[in-house]
Amino acid sequence: MSDATFSSITFTETELSRGEYDACTFDRCDLSHANLSDSQFIDCIFNNCNLSMIMVSNTTFQDTQFNGCKMLGIHFENCNQLCLSARFKECNLSHASFFRTDFSKTFFENCRLQEVDFSGCILKETVFRECDFSGAMFDGTDLSKADLSSSTNYLIDPENNKIKKARFSLDGLPGLLWKYDISVVP
Repeated sequence: MSDATFSSITFTETELSRGEYDACTFDRCDLSHANLSDSQFIDCIFNNCNLSMIMVSNTTFQDTQFNGCKMLGIHFENCNQLCLSARFKECNLSHASFFRTDFSKTFFENCRLQEVDFSGCILKETVFRECDFSGAMFDGTDLSKADLSSSTNYLIDPENNKIKKARFSLDGLPGLLWKYDISVVP
């Protein structure tokens, strides 16, 4: 399906057909708990949708935008990893998992990333603008050249993650030194 617009549809009552969606727009749709497995979303836009707990086994998200979406508990590691690319603006991705995914050069703006698992994730050159990382897990994560300079509440162990040329603010310094049990004062 190409260039279609879906507005205010509850896909928990009407199932979204599996298939390829090219340049489609989803506005204020409820897809929570929907099975989007084996589907392809290419150049699609999701505006103010509820995508919480969707099933994404072998799902393709290529050049897909998510704006103002609720995306709780999504396991992005189950997606088709080839051509995986997305942009997130003002989304709540709390409790999502990006375990061992490659989200290099992704853009996250004003997103809640609380309790998110970024273990083993490749986030090279990814921009996190004004994101909240409360309780997020970074373990063996590649943050090379990533920009977290306007984000808050992260705890990142520089000895266990790649942070070469990453950008952090002076206010974020305690999030890099937390394990040493020291105080950073202005």
